[in-house]
Amino acid sequence: MKVIITGAGIGGLTLALMLHRRGIKAEIYEQSPEVREIGVGINTLPHAIRELAEIGLLPALDATGIRTRELVYYNRQGQEVWREARGTEAGHPVPQFSIHRGRLQKLIHDAVIERLGPGAVKTGLALSGFQQDEGGVTAHFTDAVKGDAGRTVTGDVLICADGIHSAGRRHFYPGEAAPCWNGVLMWRGATEWTPWGDGKTMAIGGGMGAKFVLYPIAEAANGRQLMNWVVNVKMADAAVSPPPKESWSRPALRSLVLPYARRFSIPDFDVSALVEATPQAFEYPMCDRDPLPRWTFGRVTLLGDAAHPMYPVGSNGASQAILDARALSDALAESEHPAQALWRYERERLDKTAEVVRLNRKGGPERVIDEVEKRAPGGFDDIDAVMSRAERQAIVGGYAGKAGFGRDPSSPAERRAANA
Repeated sequence: MKVIITGAGIGGLTLALMLHRRGIKAEIYEQSPEVREIGVGINTLPHAIRELAEIGLLPALDATGIRTRELVYYNRQGQEVWREARGTEAGHPVPQFSIHRGRLQKLIHDAVIERLGPGAVKTGLALSGFQQDEGGVTAHFTDAVKGDAGRTVTGDVLICADGIHSAGRRHFYPGEAAPCWNGVLMWRGATEWTPWGDGKTMAIGGGMGAKFVLYPIAEAANGRQLMNWVVNVKMADAAVSPPPKESWSRPALRSLVLPYARRFSIPDFDVSALVEATPQAFEYPMCDRDPLPRWTFGRVTLLGDAAHPMYPVGSNGASQAILDARALSDALAESEHPAQALWRYERERLDKTAEVVRLNRKGGPERVIDEVEKRAPGGFDDIDAVMSRAERQAIVGGYAGKAGFGRDPSSPAERRAANA
């Protein structure tokens, strides 16, 4: 069997490694001229790390990222709303990692080149069309630089892992509207900074209209640590306003971000100083797409953001793509016919990911600080008087369970938290 993969992102690269482990040949075609370390921070959750560990990537992850120990939610005033252990501290057999997205992509890419060979990833080629019949699928690629015909490739199946603007998705759903914007703009950045706390903790603060996210994405060295930050602000009514033109990963002025950053307080941390010290911030609209009724059409299917782009809350986008890769590689290894395998993969993953998309639209686990702000917009003296621990647990724990990374309630960390 030969699998054609479009897109050398985290999902496509992981799929290639998992297929290789099962003895299935895979080739990746990437539109960009090269696979570069772009982006800022990302969190990869234990249910996805388990899959990466199984293909031997845990040592590389440890050498590159941070084993996240704890997550703390704060209101806008910096008062603690919820605190929970993460990864192995929460009883999972594998960690959660906070890591630079580009470095995560690179370590997976490096493993692909090492195991599948230097020709496994072909760059500068954009999917322009395909045909399929009972014997296989033929994919046509355009030279992304010159704009002329680049290559025609045949295989048994075609997997479109080419992101939120997927050419494969557009082929099957030509009338689909632009990605859905919820009116929130995200400004993101990362810079070397003095470690906060234990250097392994995430913080999410704010409320309904604006949030601030902070976490380290590399081990500290010489008293400095690469810190990732995000400022999310509701800027418009998405029902009547389109996202700002060309706002996909657009460089942003710090002077634009600073007035919003000053709204937040994180204990023992200067939010404004971190943002001001960041050499370059980037602007993104918070977008997703409506869940699809199907991903699979014969020998072609979608994976990752091409199938189910979701709001970046709950640390789940890349993790769900990795889970897709595991389900699809298993199905291809175990099914008698490629089309049957793709249908089996869709049946396992479509409803689960659609539920995560819907949960993220409601705010995901971060909804806990939204609810507290509704009840106590000016702050509080006793969080339990505003919202009981059981109510808070229902929001964050309910999301984790439905998204597939629910914690072990019998772990020592969870017993301590329950008795706190």
